[in-house]
Amino acid sequence: MNLVALKFQRLRETGKKAFIPYIMGGDPDLARLPRLLECLAKSGVDLIEVGVPFSDPLADGPVIQSAGARALQNGCTLGKLLDTLKPVAFGLGVPVILMIYYNQVLQRGLNRFMEEAKEAGCAGLIIPDLPPDAGGELRELANNFEIGLNFLVAPTSKDERIKAAAQASTGFLYAVSLKGVTGVRNNLPPELPDFIGQVKRLSERPVAVGFGIATPEQARLVSGLADGVIVGSAIVKAAAENAGLDKVQSLVKELREAI
Repeated sequence: MNLVALKFQRLRETGKKAFIPYIMGGDPDLARLPRLLECLAKSGVDLIEVGVPFSDPLADGPVIQSAGARALQNGCTLGKLLDTLKPVAFGLGVPVILMIYYNQVLQRGLNRFMEEAKEAGCAGLIIPDLPPDAGGELRELANNFEIGLNFLVAPTSKDERIKAAAQASTGFLYAVSLKGVTGVRNNLPPELPDFIGQVKRLSERPVAVGFGIATPEQARLVSGLADGVIVGSAIVKAAAENAGLDKVQSLVKELREAI
């Protein structure tokens, strides 16, 4: 069993929900990444999602797009990001998940990428532009390297797509809370409970919800519906505004207490 699936299993056994913060790797620079990861791990998160900056991030809203652009401008590459993760990821005590676009994986080469990701301490992958019925070779490699794959479903997904994503996922199923891209929202969609209920009926995998969750109140609401809560833009924004990480730590602790 991969570490992502194992983490969710242990949380379920203790009646707890997963808190998964997202950060952009290399924003504002790679030198800060180890401190940011350690700050998150010490603040009580359950898993950490690290974005790989990309020039055409289709799923990202303005906050995360800007973070990715800063990282690229400051010289962050996939290889440098993995090299930076390697000395720190194994010692965090928290599984690290890479969010990466499929073109980046293909450019690296499937086998080479999976080997390097494993060596860097990556426990899981989220590839937002990879459909669950594609990438058979990657799924096989991920299984061999014990790296959890976590596919996305959206409110527009049909039952067949949700079932396929659940079957292909070996960590958790990532339920996108709303139509559109990532970003802070004042209110979550009123139809969210019905959507999460639909996903949970069709999936034996744990379900984590992301996109648009920014406040403790929103995190509390989502934790009552799903197995995990993913918060990205609010944390990325806090990290960009506060070099000392005090703001990040404070926000993460507030969110952790709400879940």
